[in-house]
Amino acid sequence: MLGQTGDSNAMKKRNSELSIAQRAALVSQLEFAANLNPSLILRLAARATVNDFPRRRTIYRPGDQADCLYAISAGRVKLSRRDQVTAREAVIDILPTGALFGESALYSQAAARENCALAYENARLLKFPAGDFRDAMVEDRELYDYTFRLIGQRREQAERRIADFALDAIPARLGKLLAEFSDRYGINESEGVLIDIPLPHREIASLLGSTRESVTVRLNAMRRAGTIDFVKRKILVKRRECLNLTM
Repeated sequence: MLGQTGDSNAMKKRNSELSIAQRAALVSQLEFAANLNPSLILRLAARATVNDFPRRRTIYRPGDQADCLYAISAGRVKLSRRDQVTAREAVIDILPTGALFGESALYSQAAARENCALAYENARLLKFPAGDFRDAMVEDRELYDYTFRLIGQRREQAERRIADFALDAIPARLGKLLAEFSDRYGINESEGVLIDIPLPHREIASLLGSTRESVTVRLNAMRRAGTIDFVKRKILVKRRECLNLTM
């Protein structure tokens, strides 16, 4: 507890030392701010707070008040849902640096979180009050359009996931997941595309609605076939064209 208190105090001290200009510099690097007016960025920064979360630290839980949005200045964040009875977790997504999340604060009638957000690795987040972000959307059409598209894309992603669960076997789901993550997190290497994010087998299983043992069996089979390889807890996709053949 003493260590956690010390970490918390250090974070608060660092955040309080950030000027509005420094916070504005962080905001300007976010995906949604690419085309925003500098004056609007400054106003958002003036109301934003900056928080550091160590790996595996919870950002919010189901039932927490949904009164703000978050954006990832550094690190990655995992969104999931957890069954309160069995404690089983369903991973919804792993979001990259620059991403906006917690957008349910804009439309939730219950004004309460349904998902859990967790720092997948050490993360620095900007926190925006929902009212201020909503006002900025009214003022700036591009921000409105960006947020509208984001909500739509995440709805489409959820619908595709449901369809995959109903129509595809685990090997096909695994192939689609690796293809998606190689697009989102891939780094071109001489032997293929390295998915530049650690993906423990239990996390993959949670994303697929499977078990860790089944995922391990399939990944090892793909490795033997030369489709993938493992590099320091990361997956190297060597033959992307074979991912959709994992039947």
